[in-house]
Amino acid sequence: MPETNQVPRVLAIASGKGGVGKTNIAVNLGISLAEAGRRVVLMDADLGLANVDVLLGFHPRFNLSHVLSGERSLSEIMVDGPSGLRIIPASSGLQHMSDLSTTEQAAVIRVFSDIDKDIDFLLVDTAAGISSSVVNFARACQEVVLIVCDEPTSITDAYAFIKLLNRDYGVYRFQILTNMVQDTRQGQALFYKLNKVTDHYLDVTLNHLGTIPFDDFLRKAVQRQSPVTISYPQSKSSLAFRQLSERVMSLPATRHSSGRLEFFVEKMIQYGNLDS
Repeated sequence: MPETNQVPRVLAIASGKGGVGKTNIAVNLGISLAEAGRRVVLMDADLGLANVDVLLGFHPRFNLSHVLSGERSLSEIMVDGPSGLRIIPASSGLQHMSDLSTTEQAAVIRVFSDIDKDIDFLLVDTAAGISSSVVNFARACQEVVLIVCDEPTSITDAYAFIKLLNRDYGVYRFQILTNMVQDTRQGQALFYKLNKVTDHYLDVTLNHLGTIPFDDFLRKAVQRQSPVTISYPQSKSSLAFRQLSERVMSLPATRHSSGRLEFFVEKMIQYGNLDS
């Protein structure tokens, strides 16, 4: 088994608009990392419209709110996914971080600190858009992976997302993943289009993390409520996800990467209080 990270890496999977395949990417990236020998937890942070369980055909009975209430432990609410991927179901318990009592805040931090020695990657699948919840999750993570498609609205909304986090919150580094394109060349052209605009108006660094091509097998997998990396492992999109996972594992250490998972939650609570 490959050597694993000593400190968990925390990545936000985000998008400026809905319909760009964000959750599908989060699920298949998580599976690809797990298949590469990494210990991965996927947190469904779409607090208004959970999709991870839908994509996987799951019907979880419990979520993080049951941990906060003391009804369940984190290990009891986690759902086992394909290839060893573990999933934290969406919860309204994190929707208003600023409303949590000191005891509840400590409970959330303790919950995550209890598992940080057992994982290498925490993928945070945020909601689409730029709500305060999405912004807080993105700010707390070590890396922001922003999904972009070759559509005017996707590019415009991606730029708005980057501008907000950069100018208002000092986030200057973004990982760009181009999705649903015909080939690598189109993905690179899309990245350059976005990068040209941000270079002109913002003080940010964009990195083209990779491209996921348009693939009929991916669409079929969604209809089957099964990840494409499991249902069609030889498809071109599955190959792209394996390449993506290799790039993610090679990402250099970034801001507050020395902190453990409780640091991620502390940041979430802090940002929620600042914005209240």
